[in-house]
Formats: sequence, structure tokens, C-alpha cells
Amino acid sequence: MNINRILITGAAGYIGSVLTRMLLERGYYVKALDILRFGGESLLELMNYENFTFIRGDVRDSYLLDSVLKDIDMVVHLAAIVGDPACKKEPRLAREVNLDATKQLYNLAQKHGVKRFVFASTCSNYGKMADPGAFVDEHSPLRPVSLYAETKVEAELFLLGQNRSNICKPVVLRFATVYGISPRMRFDLTVNEFTRELALGRELVVYGEQFWRPYCHVVDLARSIVLALESPEAKVAFEVFNVGDTSENYQKQMIISELKKFFPRARIKYVHKDEDPRDYRVSFEKIKNQLGFQITKRVSDGIRQIKEALEKGLITDPYNSKYRNI
Repeated sequence: MNINRILITGAAGYIGSVLTRMLLERGYYVKALDILRFGGESLLELMNYENFTFIRGDVRDSYLLDSVLKDIDMVVHLAAIVGDPACKKEPRLAREVNLDATKQLYNLAQKHGVKRFVFASTCSNYGKMADPGAFVDEHSPLRPVSLYAETKVEAELFLLGQNRSNICKPVVLRFATVYGISPRMRFDLTVNEFTRELALGRELVVYGEQFWRPYCHVVDLARSIVLALESPEAKVAFEVFNVGDTSENYQKQMIISELKKFFPRARIKYVHKDEDPRDYRVSFEKIKNQLGFQITKRVSDGIRQIKEALEKGLITDPYNSKYRNI
């Protein structure tokens, strides 16, 4: 390919560490930028790749970014304060990283002639469905109900509001709720957390079992980024794509049904919750039809992987704080 030098911000993170490996295996030169809030072990063995460079730094550092971007063709912007609890805990930092740094990074990317800017957003932007029986899609109103989603919506508006003649073409990917095995493992995600509890023989307490969310495996989210990088410009420039599969919308009680296939003796306690700020079922037909994206893993695959990893001792301390974003 003519374009092969990529900067990934947040490269040591849950999605970034999977994506970095994919791109290296496809022959790209990757610059990985991360502040290492949760450590750098997820990237350690990648130092053996000749086409890999790691830069430890803050995505808010304009001087650093100005230097790093000089020879870059494409940017994947994953760095963020991720999730409602983490943003609520550090609201000022969340706005600085998720919004201000995104604007700064895009402007510097445009200055340096970067061709494509892939922005990681979230289906949380849809908030609560107006019609509980319908599916939201890329044309549906955005109803952010958390600081995390608010920052993502504002960043999207900034990127999509850029001049279409700009060299640097933004692409917005709204990710479904992620799960699955990653070099930077997390257990503060619904599927991962629920599987951990049952794999370790604990009683699982479930709140708000009736509310909807879409789910997507971390490998498939990373694959969608590769697709956004490699698709023709005309198909992705200034476009928004929900990332996931329409059949992978679940209520928590449906996830429990999947879990019981693996843990038939599971102890489940439901705590009914009549109100949840987020409740949405999402259509993923656009990315399927326009880019040919199809998932390779389903929730049951993620459950099976995590169950095996825990039972075989691949993760020895799954309650360690390093497996959480807060």
C-alpha cells in the first residue's frame, strides 16, 4: 500500500493493544503513543518488531504530537478517559483528553498532511431510545446521558464539521460495548465481569436486567478500524459507522442465558431497576452494506475464551485493580 505509516494513540489500551498487533502483522509501520496509566506490559513483546516504535507521552502534549506526526500517513485516535465511571471521577481530565486533545490532534494531523483520521466513538451516544421497540442507526438523534458520551458527541461534531476539502479525512466509528480477551485485559466490562464472577464460583448480582445494549468482541472492533484505514476514501471520508452486528443486541438477562450454557449451576441474583439512563438497540447495517464488515465472534465466544483463560490460570489475579479503568 502507498499509505503505511500509522500513529495509534492509546495503543497500550484494551482495543489499542489488539489493533497494534493486527497492523504490524499486516506490514504497517506503527507508532504507538500512550501515557501508560495502566502499564505497558501489553506492548512489551512488540519491541521486537522493526516496524514498531513506542512513544510514552500525553495526547494533550502539542509539542510531542507535532514531532510525532511529521512522517505519519494515518491516525487512529483511541486515547481517552473511557467509560462513565472514569469520566465522572475525573471530569476535567475527561474533557481535556476526550475533547480538547482530539481537536488539537486533528488540527496537527491536518497541518502535517495526514490523510485519514479514524476516531473511536461509542454507541453510548444514543443514550436512551425514544421508541423501545425500534433500532437506532447513524441518522438517529444523539441523546448523551453521561459526560463520557457528551465528550464523544462534541468531538464527533467537531470532526464532521471540518472542511470537506481538508487533506485529513475524519472517519467516526461508534463502537458497541466491547468484551473479550486482550493483552490489556479488563474486567470492568459486562460480559468479562459476569464471566469472571461465575468462573470463580461467585454469586452474580445483576442490576437492570431488562435494558438493551449492543456488544462486540475486541478483535472485531480492531478489525473495523483496519477496514476504516484500508477502505477507499470515498467510502469512509466524513462518514459515521456503528460498529457491531444487529443480531448482537442483548438485554442483560439474555447475556445471563448465554452464561448459563457454560455455567449451569450459576447463582444469579437480580436487582430490578426501573430506570437506567442508557437503553438502546442499534442497527449495524450501514457498515455491513457499505464496507462489507462482518463480525467473527459472538458473545458466547467471548464467554468461552474468558472462562478458559481463568480456569487454566492464564490470569492469576483477576480482581487486580490493573484490570479496571478506575
